Amino acid sequence: MKPSLTAGLTTTRRFDVDLDRTISFMGEEGRVYATPSMVRDIEQTCRDFALLHLDAGEDTVGTRVEFDHMAATPLGMEVEFSVAVSEVKGKAITFDVTGKDALDQICKGKHWRFVVDVAKTAERLKAKIAKAKG
Repeated sequence: MKPSLTAGLTTTRRFDVDLDRTISFMGEEGRVYATPSMVRDIEQTCRDFALLHLDAGEDTVGTRVEFDHMAATPLGMEVEFSVAVSEVKGKAITFDVTGKDALDQICKGKHWRFVVDVAKTAERLKAKIAKAKG
């Protein structure tokens, strides 16, 4: 991990709320940004931002999400997430996140990620799969 990854860094990212990001269970007129899609977009934003400050062979994995989804965003609107690194403690990174659409704040919360060595993680996963197979 590079020393450039410090508390106080910020970024923003926008996403179009397309069909794949919406719920379907309330019918076509009830298509709004799905909470799991929101969480995925936030995780992707935080990961991509962290990658700018990692060394070759490193990546991050999500370890915790804590969000309030506060307003519905209809299909076709755009959302914007503002992300701030609030803490870097060893390999653990905490992000404060807010999100909005053109009319409302849609979310606020925190996301935690952990820096991993990709090769070592792959080895641990292979060992776990082998152990699970007996």
